[in-house]
Amino acid sequence: MSAELRQLRRRCEAIAGRLPLMRPFDAHELCRRVAEQRGRPIHLTPVTGLSEAHGVWLSTDTADLIFYEDATALPHQEHIILHELGHLLCEHYRTGIPEAGHLRSLLPNLDFKVIRTMLARTSYQAVEEQEAELLASIIRHQAEHLAPNDIGGRIRAAFDWPRRTRG
Repeated sequence: MSAELRQLRRRCEAIAGRLPLMRPFDAHELCRRVAEQRGRPIHLTPVTGLSEAHGVWLSTDTADLIFYEDATALPHQEHIILHELGHLLCEHYRTGIPEAGHLRSLLPNLDFKVIRTMLARTSYQAVEEQEAELLASIIRHQAEHLAPNDIGGRIRAAFDWPRRTRG
């Protein structure tokens, strides 16, 4: 593993370690808890036909909006939500503007000038996509390794410590 990838993984693990994870895991509940911690709402909106993107995160002056593909399996929807939440948690910002038609289909009631003002960004760089994807996977992994009412399990999950085996 390269030094850059190790550094990226450590950063993602640190971010995930500060999250209010729960078991059983629920991406919607995690977003609600993150929004509460940040004092800023996160609105999750299922949409159909997002093409290859599957999800979009938009940040406005008052809230964060996560759009995710509705026409896919629930585990995939949750991963899309976690990926977009990853962009938010990593504080990624885009440069440029997405295609106008695509945005109008997501936000039909907003004037495109408002949308352009909200965004002022278009596509993430490869490292930002990699970071968001890695963070989504780490969040899911840590949440799956939490044991209900097991503080030791939660600590191990936060630090990814394996259980000691006798042998």
